[in-house]
Amino acid sequence: MRTIGIDIGTTSISAAVVRVEDRTIEKAYTIENGSFQDTRYVWEKQQNPEIIISKAKGLVDEIMEEYDDIQSIGLTGQMHGIVYVNAEGRHISPLYTWQDGSGSQPCCGESSVCDILEEKYNVKTYSGFGLVTYLYQNKMNTVPRDAAHFCNIMDYLGMILTERKVPLMHQSNAAGLGIYDVQNNCFITQVIENMGGDVSLLPEVTEELQIQGYYHNIPVYVAIGDNQASFLGSVKDMSDAILVNMGTGGQISVWTDTYYKVDGVETRPFLKDSYLLVGASLCGGRAYAMLKDFFQMYGNALGVKDINHYEIMAKFLEEDNDADTASLMVNTCFCGTREAPEKRGSIENIGIDNFTPAAFTRGVLEGMAGELSDMYQQIEKKTGIKRSKMTASGNGLRLNQYLQKCMCSKFHMSLELAEHKEEAAYGAAITGIL
Repeated sequence: MRTIGIDIGTTSISAAVVRVEDRTIEKAYTIENGSFQDTRYVWEKQQNPEIIISKAKGLVDEIMEEYDDIQSIGLTGQMHGIVYVNAEGRHISPLYTWQDGSGSQPCCGESSVCDILEEKYNVKTYSGFGLVTYLYQNKMNTVPRDAAHFCNIMDYLGMILTERKVPLMHQSNAAGLGIYDVQNNCFITQVIENMGGDVSLLPEVTEELQIQGYYHNIPVYVAIGDNQASFLGSVKDMSDAILVNMGTGGQISVWTDTYYKVDGVETRPFLKDSYLLVGASLCGGRAYAMLKDFFQMYGNALGVKDINHYEIMAKFLEEDNDADTASLMVNTCFCGTREAPEKRGSIENIGIDNFTPAAFTRGVLEGMAGELSDMYQQIEKKTGIKRSKMTASGNGLRLNQYLQKCMCSKFHMSLELAEHKEEAAYGAAITGIL
């Protein structure tokens, strides 16, 4: 018997076929998401649900044609973003992704939604979180007229597969919408209403990994957050290992069976009665991509094109003999932070001997690792939690040995790559066999 896991990421859509008997991946698939669409403002980040669902459902159908013993389908994907659906359970809006900056924009002559929530209601949340996006749109009168509910894109895939009209959302995704009481597992409806929101648009929420319906008589399980799915699919010893991920963004995740509140760190629901303490770097692997683009622009100006600049950057690091004595101190908060979206990165400690491409490359990688390390130190200091091992996931870490070394150095831990490359898809797949 086999089970399927689907992961709708920001840049790609992945699937994993897992054998139930030994929980190993038999086959993995990855295709480009390719659904971003033009927007009126630079801070808006939207994707086309029609494209996403067509591709994701196509993967499910392709797998089911190849295998006739699928016993369950699990779902995960990019958290926080929302898509509006009508009373028939069909989308009537773009997917407003986790990168959407609406929540940080002044609206109707007032402060931003994020600022109002914190100043008036002592609710700390972030731009890109679905309820923040909704409240901004509500104030700006841009919520679709026929909206009956909103949900994440993976919840919407579940609706399409099972023909549900009302989304069913796992607590791991519900908390990701913001304005959510993690301890009591419910939306803070009074604050939403005080902000002018309509709580009837909220999805149903469950703590259980339950079946939400069937697709060709195969049970489809409720979707879980991609962070939670990656942790489930990567970390073998939850009580002694942390998960670090480097992709479009960066994350550190620490499991606990006790609720904690840590400044600058989210406490996210995991499986029932447990949590993940999660620190997120917004720029993450994009910091290294930005550096590549910098070198590429110079190369293009020289007329040197069709060069793999990542290979050249790796060569810089291999030939760099001054790693211990000529460090550039690079702060990689190029996209700001959750706490301070307006913050920007910096480069310090520039001297006549270290203003080199190699030192710049090394400094960016150390800055990427340092952002996450600082968050772990905050968790350790506040909670007393100590871990001795690190599991790493995401191509930003898998494909960069020097970044792996930086992580080990900053965290003072050994590092082990996650066994399965498609960690989130694998984690989603096993939700039906836990």
